[in-house]
Amino acid sequence: MTTFPSAESASCADSFGGSAAPVTVFGPDFPFGYDAWVKAPTGLGVLPAEALGREVAVIGGGIAGLVAAYELMRLGLRPVVYEAERLGGRLRSERFPLPTAHDDGASSDGSSEAVAELGGMRFPVSSTSFYHYLELLGLRTEPFPNPLTEAAGSTVIDLGGETWYAETLADLPDLFKEVAEAWDAALEREFGLSGLQEAIRTRDAQTLKSLWNKIVAAWDETSFYEFVSRAEEFADLSFRHREVFGQVGFGTGGWDSDFANSMLEILRVVVTECDSHQELVVGGVEQLPVGLWNRAVNDSPRWPKGTTLASLHTPRPDPSEASRTGTPRGAVASLRRLADGRIAVTETSGEVCSYDAVLATCQSWLLTTEIDCDESLFSQSLWMALDRTRYMQSSKTFVAVDHSFWKEIDPHTGRQVMSMTLTDRLTRGTYLFDNGPDQPGVICLTYSWMSDALKMLPYSAEKRAELAIRALEKIYPGLDIRSHIIGEPVTVSWESNPYFLGAFKGALPGHYRYNHRMYGHFMQEDMPDSERGIFLAGDSISFTPAWAEGAVQTALNAVWGILTHFGGRTHPENPGPGDRYPELGPVELPE
Repeated sequence: MTTFPSAESASCADSFGGSAAPVTVFGPDFPFGYDAWVKAPTGLGVLPAEALGREVAVIGGGIAGLVAAYELMRLGLRPVVYEAERLGGRLRSERFPLPTAHDDGASSDGSSEAVAELGGMRFPVSSTSFYHYLELLGLRTEPFPNPLTEAAGSTVIDLGGETWYAETLADLPDLFKEVAEAWDAALEREFGLSGLQEAIRTRDAQTLKSLWNKIVAAWDETSFYEFVSRAEEFADLSFRHREVFGQVGFGTGGWDSDFANSMLEILRVVVTECDSHQELVVGGVEQLPVGLWNRAVNDSPRWPKGTTLASLHTPRPDPSEASRTGTPRGAVASLRRLADGRIAVTETSGEVCSYDAVLATCQSWLLTTEIDCDESLFSQSLWMALDRTRYMQSSKTFVAVDHSFWKEIDPHTGRQVMSMTLTDRLTRGTYLFDNGPDQPGVICLTYSWMSDALKMLPYSAEKRAELAIRALEKIYPGLDIRSHIIGEPVTVSWESNPYFLGAFKGALPGHYRYNHRMYGHFMQEDMPDSERGIFLAGDSISFTPAWAEGAVQTALNAVWGILTHFGGRTHPENPGPGDRYPELGPVELPE
């Protein structure tokens, strides 16, 4: 098992050591060192005395909401978290209730390390701000069993009824190597990938902006598939090559579900190495948001040592302001601007509280569906962006098994009896999670997106598991997967949940301007008073949807915005994202 090494707390280029330094999610749209800002001993900023203890509503208890709430509490504000379901959002770790044995041989219901990660499950080590909070809580990580990695052990690729077994790319036919080489060459020729990554490694913000801004202007209206189909490196290859690229892809698996997306969105993933060097959180990633909820602060100018977000959500003396002990407030029904400029937050229970500042970290579509918002809270151009944001569907189905049986060796082939599997069948991606000797294992039977995920949408967990097992039996004839399953399957379709409506944003060609409006909304100095005081955060507000790092970075943007809204300031030696935004902010495209 490994833990991620701490990032340096300085943002200057020479602190990161040139080419030997790692690639991180440093931009590329806004190359600001969030990891350095959040780690600096000077802190994130200082509030005026009269602002200490003021309440801020935080809508959503996912990673964005809880990072923001935790840091606002440290600054001396009182975050009031609203959560419709449970803490964690799409960092949701579902534990299988499995029997555990007593010393006398009797068994009882209990929990084990058998965890189904229904949302985020693999976290690139380039996500240095996200890993800062993992380290803060002492959570451990280990390599995620992606295809053709040592953590996977072995990989099976099944396409068009033909199956290949591999431990490295070298074990596969030339067809797959040609696809990988074409992709790498096209990225380098068209975008100068190595130059972009060198600027990220050295944290050379000006060079990175100069390179990236030109790419944005030239490629905003091009889809991923257009790039692949037109790149000269693929032009000399067959349709079969492009088909393989879509079905099993590169790095973490097939990418055909993203073919309609903007090429800029895919390029960001590759430039920042979000598609490689990924880890899982031992024991489940939901420990992170829950841990922030319960983590004590000892350096707040307002709150006594030992204060936690949970302790700030205990009942108050006035019964009209009571909330459930140590739990967030409930689902939000409406947001209204009051005559005094404050924003009234009404829960579905009917309880109303008003605030000088509100942070909405929920999926943007909820601001026009589940939450009845005053239209004047946002400009019409921002409403356009919030409503036009496009979410991708995602489905996963997991089962717990009695042990990691896939590691057994078939005496006839000398190979593992089952492998991490990529296929064009219904399952698309199957992942195997080993929890150690004599411990239950977990199989993600199927992880699929978009139209493949919609095929599962009408069905129960049991039916989904059955469909996935039938597909896998065609790839592994003679292997009795069913005999190893213990307990009931666990599944998720985020698009069917009214509090999410989708798994994550998938920006289409031409959506850069929308993303720019949402991302820069925390800069409110030039806004009319009617639009100030409400802030946005979450991975769908970021330029890197589907990655927890984007949620953390936008949460920190909102913290700076709220700090400034209450008259606070950052330390001169540790400027925040809003201080650097006029200089380093994303390029604006003409409307």
